Amino acid sequence: MRLPVQDLINAYKNNVYAAAFSICKNCSDAEDVVQDTFLQYYMTRKKFDNEQHIRAWLLKVAINKAKNIQSSFWHKNKLPLDDYIETLSFETPETKELFEEVMKLPEKYRVVVHLFYYEDFSVKEIAKILRTTENNIKVRLSRGRAKLKEALKEVWEDE
Repeated sequence: MRLPVQDLINAYKNNVYAAAFSICKNCSDAEDVVQDTFLQYYMTRKKFDNEQHIRAWLLKVAINKAKNIQSSFWHKNKLPLDDYIETLSFETPETKELFEEVMKLPEKYRVVVHLFYYEDFSVKEIAKILRTTENNIKVRLSRGRAKLKEALKEVWEDE
């Protein structure tokens, strides 16, 4: 027996999500597990006895995928940002504040600012790395600097 994937998603996505979340304790990881579980069902050629068999299989797969995430190297070795910042050494308190503000930037600005200022890549090199235009990198740098200027102005005015 095989049922259409969309029918199964409509019927069991909440059950699969709940099972994954109970193990992962993280929304984004649980959502990944749900997607991977239904993708695996779509790709498998397995025949099932009935709908209950499919439901049990989906939950078993979701639980195994969630456990795999929990035991992964990345998951075991990730640190919260504040803990990571504490492991770094900074020359001055201002340097630490600057780094913290850079890490708060949206990803598209943070990556460009990091590559330009911390890794000393040129605009041309960053454009190649990120597979975009040099003008796009210049815009991102400009906007990232503006956001940093605004954030640091507030932090340093408070002190």
